[in-house]
Amino acid sequence: MRMRTKIVVGSAVALVVAGAATGVGLATGGDDRLITGTDRDRATAVALAEAGGGTVVETEVGDGGAAYSVEIRRGDGSVIEVQLDEHFRVIGTEADDDSGAGEDTGGETD
Repeated sequence: MRMRTKIVVGSAVALVVAGAATGVGLATGGDDRLITGTDRDRATAVALAEAGGGTVVETEVGDGGAAYSVEIRRGDGSVIEVQLDEHFRVIGTEADDDSGAGEDTGGETD
């Protein structure tokens, strides 16, 4: 009986630890941080101009070597990611194939 109790308690502890680790990973969402405030306003304005208009799908601080990254869904449904430096200058653009799966909750801009 004593061995069974140890196994049950050990299993319960392992489940709690695994659940806590998963919860922390989900809560932090990796290193993705949304652009906020006036930085978001500036970044989205530049990105929308670069993309020729559209809807902001997602924004990130420090994505892929850029200071800011903004995903724009164009009128034709395609998605483009615009990378900006720390002075909000465009340093690159690329077609984005993840379709904005993590939609930015900071509001959409047309």
